[in-house]
Amino acid sequence: MHEENYTRIEDVWIVGLQNLQGAKVIVFILLLIIYIMILMVNVLVISLVSSSDHLHTPMFFFLCSLSFSEIMFTTNLIPKFLHVLLAEGATMYLTTCLAQFYVCGSLGATECFLLAVMSYDRYMAICNPLHYASFMNLKVCQELVIWSWVGGFMSMLTTLFLVCQLHFCGPKVIDHFFCDFTPIIELSCSDTYVVKIETYVFSSSVTLFPFVFVIGTYVCIILAILRIPSSTGRQKTFSTCSSHLAVVATYYGTLIAVYVVPNRGLSSTMNKILSLMYTLVTPLFNPIIYSLRNREIRAGLQRRIAGIL
Repeated sequence: MHEENYTRIEDVWIVGLQNLQGAKVIVFILLLIIYIMILMVNVLVISLVSSSDHLHTPMFFFLCSLSFSEIMFTTNLIPKFLHVLLAEGATMYLTTCLAQFYVCGSLGATECFLLAVMSYDRYMAICNPLHYASFMNLKVCQELVIWSWVGGFMSMLTTLFLVCQLHFCGPKVIDHFFCDFTPIIELSCSDTYVVKIETYVFSSSVTLFPFVFVIGTYVCIILAILRIPSSTGRQKTFSTCSSHLAVVATYYGTLIAVYVVPNRGLSSTMNKILSLMYTLVTPLFNPIIYSLRNREIRAGLQRRIAGIL
């Protein structure tokens, strides 16, 4: 097909979740409650850390940035998803769809970098405790967070540029609940080989490299913990990073399954379920896991409740 014969599309139809039948309202209410809980819990973490002097440490500074990225990530996706779910599909301008794709990918990459930074923080605190306070100062923490955000949004620019060069001629149906890479590519009439290769390399880089870095830091952390003579000391030290390890395993595991592992045999339904894991479940569980397993956060929350009462 020659370029002049393309009928360029200007909008797309987001399918969302199909075959819900009578459960549509129930699923809508459930997802709305989860979204509200994500906002409330992450805002609470940011508020507690910002207002409590004893929480002004690198670990909680990074946690604040992670919570803020979770709020932006879910707000970029969930409100439109709820509209699509209730209306059993909805139209979105192609430019808006591409913008959603870019923001989603950028924030996903940013979170990968932030989780790697948080693992480095735990490595310095446990493996180099004498140098921790002098090295992980406020300036270093700010620079690490800034570079995580800049790196996340800059790294997606090449993918966005290549996708925008494609010709989209339909069918203008996205069988997903948001504008993800694969459904967008399926709308293209152009040769997508280059953008697929670039996106695979990009996805592998931003997920596997930080993940391997995290695994490396935790190998060092575990070896350092095993050298602690008392079992109480070992348990106390490991408890400071076990919540982060649980979040890392859930988040990176889902991203690798969706974007890195070849998924030709993966059904559309299974792909949506895996996507729900990192768009809804992880943003909700991240602050809860950190809060429930962290004594400082629990103490700050108790003081906040006591002050209100």
